[in-house]
Amino acid sequence: MKILVLGAGGVGGYFGGKLVAAGVDVQFLVRPARAEVLARDGLNINSPLGDVHVHVSTTTKATSDFDAVLLSCKAYDLDSAMEAIAPAVGENTLILPLLNGVRHLESLDERFGLNRVLGGLCHIGVTMTAEGKIQHLNDLQRFAFGARSSNQVEAARTLHRVLERGGFSPVLSEAIMQDLWEKFTFLTAYAGLTTLMRAPIGAIMAADEGETLMRELLEECVKTASANGHTPRPDEFNTMISILTEKGSSGTASMLRDMERNSATEHEHIIGDMLARARTAQLHAPVLRVALANMQAYESMRSRAMP
Repeated sequence: MKILVLGAGGVGGYFGGKLVAAGVDVQFLVRPARAEVLARDGLNINSPLGDVHVHVSTTTKATSDFDAVLLSCKAYDLDSAMEAIAPAVGENTLILPLLNGVRHLESLDERFGLNRVLGGLCHIGVTMTAEGKIQHLNDLQRFAFGARSSNQVEAARTLHRVLERGGFSPVLSEAIMQDLWEKFTFLTAYAGLTTLMRAPIGAIMAADEGETLMRELLEECVKTASANGHTPRPDEFNTMISILTEKGSSGTASMLRDMERNSATEHEHIIGDMLARARTAQLHAPVLRVALANMQAYESMRSRAMP
């Protein structure tokens, strides 16, 4: 099976690199500057689970069909990503997106057809250093995907057998849309309040109204998920509460780290989309409204400051 990985940054570089190390036929679609670094230094992963150094195949322009495309871009880059991978998508190509949220599925379905687009997600702490190395920050490497239609089931099983060789224990989910909505629900609350307060969870919990606000925001997200047919399962909900109200936690959403770097964020794809779905369901969502307004104000200031 031939797999194309869009990008060789944190997520794509980590999972793609692990697959290359296991002998899977992988090519990375990257920008010219990244291709030069990879040609010179190879792909380097520093991880508590074991370092990886591999020489990889790269291209700056897809020119032929692949069996599967691993899509790990930021949501705001989705349009350009779809253009980039289009030449690699043939009649039987599977597209496995690892983007946050759920809105991207509609765009991918419209462009490539529902039958080609799987559901997928990952939970992993990774970053790319200034030298172009992939730094795995802890031992978390959750990777799950699954079929979104009955005619994808067998092809998803075949892809799963290949991905298993990478050693990161991918899960072939039978309820991938439920999994996606549970991550979407958690992430919206996590990103929404840590960006609004410009603070980690522990600091928010130290505020008099911090836990109350977090619980209110999570409740708005849960009601929205329920209105869309995806009420979080009890165990998953308990995990969300545990993480989002942990006293002393240094945890922050990556969206806050993007803000601290004065970078673009996925706020419209995450917080904005959740609020839009709450409004469609005619739900009252005051904390979501404030969280989105905060991010839109940040983006307005960021855009003005850019040359």
